[in-house]
Amino acid sequence: SEQVILTSIEALDPELAEEIRRRMFTFEDLLAVDNRGMQAILRDVSTDMLTLALKTASDAIKQKVFNNISQRAADMIVEDLEAMGPRKLSEVEAMQMEVVKVALKLEEEGSLVIPGRGGGDELV
Repeated sequence: SEQVILTSIEALDPELAEEIRRRMFTFEDLLAVDNRGMQAILRDVSTDMLTLALKTASDAIKQKVFNNISQRAADMIVEDLEAMGPRKLSEVEAMQMEVVKVALKLEEEGSLVIPGRGGGDELV
């Protein structure tokens, strides 16, 4: 039902639909995703996209990401973050939204469960 409503809103006002999506599930909400789910998300996200998305992320979300990629990849991202100059906040937020879209797509396909969004179903 969520998708149907958002699709209807998107037909009338794409910006409003995007804002609703942004508020419904945020980049920081990825902390609730289990490690297997996080790995699935990270497989579908480019390193450049992920690096930019992590620019303003909390230490907790960075650690969650780093725990689910190889040490070499984590070291490269940390190095790139340290070397990265100032970026527009809107660019960073756009990359974070792209990562969220990947998570939502995987959830829609049934390959990922995002706790708190399962229609009240308890995970066992």
